[in-house]
Amino acid sequence: MNWSLGPEKPLEQHLQAAVDWLLRAQTATPDDGVAHSYDLRRGLWHASYPETTGYVIPTLLDYASLFKQPRFAEAALRMADWEIAMQLPGGGVRAGTVAAEVVAPTIFNTGQVLFGFASAFTSSKQARYADALRSAADWLVEAQDADGAWRRFPSPFAPGGEVKAYNTRTAFGLVKAWQALGVSRWLEAADANANWALKSALPNSFLPHNCLTDNPAPLTHTLAYSMRGLMEVGEATGQQRYIDHAMRMADAIASQQRADGSLPGRLDENWQPKADWTCLTGNSQLAINWFRLARITGEQRFKKHAVAANRFNMRVQDLRQKDPNRAGALKGAHPINGNYMTWRYPNWATKFFADALMLELKPEVANLG
Repeated sequence: MNWSLGPEKPLEQHLQAAVDWLLRAQTATPDDGVAHSYDLRRGLWHASYPETTGYVIPTLLDYASLFKQPRFAEAALRMADWEIAMQLPGGGVRAGTVAAEVVAPTIFNTGQVLFGFASAFTSSKQARYADALRSAADWLVEAQDADGAWRRFPSPFAPGGEVKAYNTRTAFGLVKAWQALGVSRWLEAADANANWALKSALPNSFLPHNCLTDNPAPLTHTLAYSMRGLMEVGEATGQQRYIDHAMRMADAIASQQRADGSLPGRLDENWQPKADWTCLTGNSQLAINWFRLARITGEQRFKKHAVAANRFNMRVQDLRQKDPNRAGALKGAHPINGNYMTWRYPNWATKFFADALMLELKPEVANLG
């Protein structure tokens, strides 16, 4: 099934278009956050989204450093200052966009903003970013249950408030915080969450409770979140069992990659396809994961899957698009009426696409995305 638009251009051209769009998503809002998404049917930008603005920050800082383009670092630090202004008392980060009527601290969103605070501090050495990072990481540790899971402070916008396996991505955020400031309890909390996740796994390495809306058939987006968290906590702690589990997930998902490089948008507990559309965010995240596993483990078989996923998303990214609201961006799903971020261009799809391209272009850089 060939849904691609094509043709492929040099990777640098696709990457430049992606990061340029991320800056447009920032300037589309009245503040310094990044717009949640561009809604094609309604012809509007949705309000700034603290969660994903948090992890757009390191993408732009990495791009600025690797490609000597300081304006992207300047934009990223404005995002980080905005995140400080948005941080709730106690250190947590709110769920939803800034337009949401409910203002409540949420585990996953807080975990994602750790990436922004950690990279802003590492890049600038400004104490205000360290202070914000410390406050958010401490809040997460205090909210964690004794078995390593996070059950309190679920998102009020995610159906079913049960514990989520994709919070291993929050644990990865704590790893980043530990790397930035060296506080050992943050790494211990990350280890505890990864340990809990493994205990919940099925014999075939599938992780239950691992989707926003459909736990029996999770998105590749959330599958990739959980896989990345496990491998990164594993590398940081020296716990090979976490990396091994991520490798089994990676192999199972790779077996479902289509000839054109895309993946089904959802997979069931037997790792079988449950969607004919593809989740572009998930494609990019899995490319990142496969590149990282090749780097961490030396298993080079993963690279071909990463490159194929990148090529598919490159062909879907429309470099001929004249509408500046869409030029360089990735859709939530392809086709655009697929059942994820339908008819929208979410900022995180383009963020992870940029990270995946940078990992391919700069294989010597260990840990992007």
